[in-house]
Amino acid sequence: MNNLKKAISAGVPVKMVRDVVNRLRFGADAPQSDELIWVRARDVANWYKPDPDNGAPRYRRRHSGIVAAGDWDLSRKPFGSQIKLDSIRDHFERGVPWQQTNLFDWMLKQISEKGRIDGCHTREDLIERYERLDRIYDEAQRTGTLRPHGSVNETRGEQGGILVHIARDGTPLRDGGGMHRFAIAYVLDLQKVPAQLGVIHSEAVQAGVMAELRKGPVRR
Repeated sequence: MNNLKKAISAGVPVKMVRDVVNRLRFGADAPQSDELIWVRARDVANWYKPDPDNGAPRYRRRHSGIVAAGDWDLSRKPFGSQIKLDSIRDHFERGVPWQQTNLFDWMLKQISEKGRIDGCHTREDLIERYERLDRIYDEAQRTGTLRPHGSVNETRGEQGGILVHIARDGTPLRDGGGMHRFAIAYVLDLQKVPAQLGVIHSEAVQAGVMAELRKGPVRR
């Protein structure tokens, strides 16, 4: 029953119908919901900027695999400074201890105000979380890539991973979720990073962009 509730919450029934419709529209190679794709971290220069009044809907993970026309993909904001990325760079590039980063303080504040964030309820939980990030970083540095979120967490496809929308020209646009893993990939300048397909522009599908997005890394 719990698994059924989670599936409904994640929009799985709707996604399954979407996958069938995509195949009917675009053939066997059509994009699929929660699909694993691969992008270069530093090719992501912009966030997708929701602007519903001007044709840029607010997309969530449940919209994964939607093929959308229009100018939604032109609504962007520069990646710029971001507390998680900046703090992860401080830690791994400059040797700043986690507990001295702005991110650690911000996370503690969120726990104090909300009781929980990213599965952490206490300071000890945070310390354990960032110790795990150190291990993820070490493995990514050694192997040249990150393991797909789905292979580690046994989710439906790459559900819960780094969420990326694909613009008409194949440009990846970040949108929520997976920021810690993405920041590690960005710091290491990984050439192939696993991501969850978000919404993809119809022109990108027609141009055959999915073939390139499906190419994983060459293992060392």
